[in-house]
Amino acid sequence: MNNVKQKSRNEEMTSPLNCSMKFMQCMQKMMCSTFLHLSLTILIYHFSFLICKAQVTYQQKDSIRICEVLMKAAPKASTLWLAREFKGVPYVAHTLEVNDKEQLVVNARQLDCTTLVETVAALKLTLNQGRRTWNAYLDNLRKLRYRGGKLDGYPSRLHYFSDWIADKVKMGLVTDVQGPNPPFAAEQTINVSYMSEHPQSYKALKARPELVPIIRKQEQALTGRKVRYIAKQDIQNTTLMRQTVKDGDIIAITCNKPGLDIAHLGFAVWRGDGLHLLNASQIHGKVVEEPMTLRYYLLKHPTFTGIRVVRVK
Repeated sequence: MNNVKQKSRNEEMTSPLNCSMKFMQCMQKMMCSTFLHLSLTILIYHFSFLICKAQVTYQQKDSIRICEVLMKAAPKASTLWLAREFKGVPYVAHTLEVNDKEQLVVNARQLDCTTLVETVAALKLTLNQGRRTWNAYLDNLRKLRYRGGKLDGYPSRLHYFSDWIADKVKMGLVTDVQGPNPPFAAEQTINVSYMSEHPQSYKALKARPELVPIIRKQEQALTGRKVRYIAKQDIQNTTLMRQTVKDGDIIAITCNKPGLDIAHLGFAVWRGDGLHLLNASQIHGKVVEEPMTLRYYLLKHPTFTGIRVVRVK
């Protein structure tokens, strides 16, 4: 009798109708769970998008241009190739100072020497990661522009390029080329104070003087560091120089102007007659490859002392 009852219960559980009903119940639970998960994902994505959008300033032309370059570029496109994509773009200073509150500003229509370098470096990092999206580019631009890659107000932006170099080396994004010696025979002792001594020259510091002590503390932390550079008289068209400085390397021009470390930025371009500079030029009013050699360019400016060399990984 017990065997008959057990058999009956087994038949009941394994009958086609009951199996179908249980299958449908399982499917309903799965669909419900999947729907909730999908809905939650959409909400999180939408919320993240709103946060991202709230912290980024750009025009549609900027996102289109950046995505065009990413789509056009070969997977292993060189830094120099990327930099040349911006030749002819007008030189405009202070494009990052458009908001009262610090935001990630993207402006591919107007560039200065710093934003050109950051734009190209962010593109190079994005391609090296095998990514070709706008959001990936924004991630890398944020990593480059801010200390530790975190946007946390105006002081989090790396205002002195020596500070930028040290922070990006620490993050593993660039290499600070410091040898061989020669040609890296000169030494610079960093001594920065320009921002805290001239707060009226900076929109954010003028509007919020309470930020000046924070900037001064950053300057004090940077001051005293020693780095090697190539003196301008040592920039020659030699095999050693060509082996040391590569096409597309970031060129940071050192200077002896009081309170400053770096006077100008650009990218290395080798030609038959020697090393040239691709830069956002205030003199030419646009991004150009300088027709004169970098050696001659530096010798024309008494406050320029030489170059540091930085390579995007």
